[in-house]
Amino acid sequence: MNAARIILSVLFISCMVWLWYPYFTQVNLPQQTEADIIAKPDYTAIELKQTAYDENGKISHKVTAARMELYQELGFTFFDKPIFTLYNNKQTWRINANEATLYEGRQLILEGNVVASNLTDNAMIDKINADNIQVDIKLLTMQSEQPVIVTGPNLKITGKGLEADLKTEVIKLINHTRTIYYDQ
Repeated sequence: MNAARIILSVLFISCMVWLWYPYFTQVNLPQQTEADIIAKPDYTAIELKQTAYDENGKISHKVTAARMELYQELGFTFFDKPIFTLYNNKQTWRINANEATLYEGRQLILEGNVVASNLTDNAMIDKINADNIQVDIKLLTMQSEQPVIVTGPNLKITGKGLEADLKTEVIKLINHTRTIYYDQ
């Protein structure tokens, strides 16, 4: 009887260890709960194509993006792989980046491989490259505090920091580094 109890106890303990072993060796991954998520988008669009008009009925800007998330309560819209086309009476600019955030329908912050292309023929400036550019869509101004490269048909300008007024076609580098003029 004593040996039977010992064998039964060892068998019971072995079964318990075998059943509970995965539980004890499980790696605890942090579970993200509803309370941990700061905000969920109110609206999500895939392959977005949008056109915005001004008060006079003229096209203000167009947006295409791989993904768009609208956060109404927080007051911003997030874009993945956006392409913004800004229209002006004189010039049209196309700005693309890895991602962008639009605050209150006006202040646009583009980040990651930002390229602003001037779509106007015979313009002095063709492209502006930077890692981060802020654009005011209503005022048509552009600024950056990052290193920028401005290229034209016959020139290449590098510097750090940029202020541009797309209406008056004035572009100012804050810290000019180098200018290269090519033969015409």
